[in-house]
This record gives sequence, structure tokens and C-alpha cells, in this order.
Amino acid sequence: MTYSYNKLWKLLIDKNMMKKDLMAKTKITSSTIAKMGRGEAVSMDVLGRICEVLDCNIGDLVDFVKDDE
Repeated sequence: MTYSYNKLWKLLIDKNMMKKDLMAKTKITSSTIAKMGRGEAVSMDVLGRICEVLDCNIGDLVDFVKDDE
């Protein structure tokens, strides 16, 4: 399973925020940001904290990408 966080990256651009700003405000680690960059799953807690800071819903951040077999 793969996830796309492209919506999150675009939202950060729209809000003129950098990943390090998001990390500071949500207290998430650089390894979590790296996992998101690779399209890996992160916890609902992390997504919830991001939603709270960015005032959005989880669907505004991530998409599920179906693997072609």
C-alpha cells in the first residue's frame, strides 16, 4: 500500500509554510516527514495533529494509492 501526501505538500505551499515549520508546530520528527515523503503510512495521531495546525481534514492531506499488481 502506498499513500500520496501531495495534497499536504501543496497545502504547505499555499500556506507559505516549510516542512520544518510544520515539524515545530506539530512536534513530529524528521523521520515521520521522511516516511511521508516516501509515501509510507503514518499514525492517525500524526495526521490529526497536522489537521489541527492546518485547520483541515485528513482527506485534505493524504490519498490512498492502489498498487497495480
